[in-house]
Amino acid sequence: MELQYTYWQEDDGWYIGYFDNFPDHPTQGQTIEELELMLKDLYDCLELSKYHKAKLFIA
Repeated sequence: MELQYTYWQEDDGWYIGYFDNFPDHPTQGQTIEELELMLKDLYDCLELSKYHKAKLFIA
């Protein structure tokens, strides 16, 4: 699954970004590469959170 994301560079040089499907969950990085790593980590957290919610709901 490929997710699209939006990003921009702040005046202080940091890159801010979020997945288009999850605009309420922004993350940041000092470089675009670091931002992409943070987005991947965010995706993993969102997926894990979804799993735990489903698991708790079933139990």
